[in-house]
Amino acid sequence: MLSIFLVTFPFFSLVLAGYVAARRRMLPLDAIPGLNGFVLYFALPCMLYRFGANTPIEQLLNGSLVAVYLLCAMLVVGLTIWLTRKGRMDWNDASFGALVAAFPNTGFMGVPLLVALLGAQAAGPAIVTIMVDMVITSSLCIALSQLDGADEHGAARAARMALKGVVLNPLPWAIALGTLASGVGFALPTPLMATVSLLADAASPVALFTIGAVLARSQMNSDSRTPMADYVPVVLIKLVLHPVLVGSLGLAAIALGLPLDRFTLTVAVLLAALPSASNVALLAERFGADNGRIARIILLSTVLAFFSFPAAVALLK
Repeated sequence: MLSIFLVTFPFFSLVLAGYVAARRRMLPLDAIPGLNGFVLYFALPCMLYRFGANTPIEQLLNGSLVAVYLLCAMLVVGLTIWLTRKGRMDWNDASFGALVAAFPNTGFMGVPLLVALLGAQAAGPAIVTIMVDMVITSSLCIALSQLDGADEHGAARAARMALKGVVLNPLPWAIALGTLASGVGFALPTPLMATVSLLADAASPVALFTIGAVLARSQMNSDSRTPMADYVPVVLIKLVLHPVLVGSLGLAAIALGLPLDRFTLTVAVLLAALPSASNVALLAERFGADNGRIARIILLSTVLAFFSFPAAVALLK
């Protein structure tokens, strides 16, 4: 357990550093979008491209992993919406609560953390789950968030906006290009690959620092008090139920003879055990959901994951 903490501690420490920097105004809040833009449009695409290009194509086209992970995401989304809609929440808040319960922080935290823990072969399954979360889970939840809109075209309009967001998001394109490069055996010219590597090496520290800064900004900008009953159950779904579902259905898939190996399943379970993705707070703000509630879910899941994630690693090793 101590050896696991020694690996995970620096990652969560960088998140804390970004949080403190924003709270103490050492990092101006106006600078956070610049950091986020650097990670999203430059560093993280280069990191994902490099991992994709260096990963065997069969690991990136794992249909069994897609089926298991997607089914679990849909179950988490459905359960979370059912629980929160039973109360006083509208579709908008319930849907973004479901998204933050099903969408782990794989890009900014999961890929570098799991590669550090399990080796470079963990990147392949992580990339697969990123595509599922960005293309399917996010699009579905954004569309559902508009079901109580002003007219019957609200969901369709939201679906178009979600698909547009996927098209304009550089991460799926970076993954696709890396997958293509892996499939055809293409290698970038040495000077260009050196540039890509420099940006890729910057992705992990800047992304983790930015997570903390985004969490601090969301908390500072929130002017509402959210009852614990509105966010603590969602955190428990994210950190406990989600990985248990992935593990259980993954084992069932293996028992049925589906081509899913134990290492890939271990990576998927650990990805599900990650805290919620910080970019959901930005989406919630854009679509008018209760961003204060979403920020609390992300913050609490990140704090608790400092302890729960190493425990999950220790149980699976």
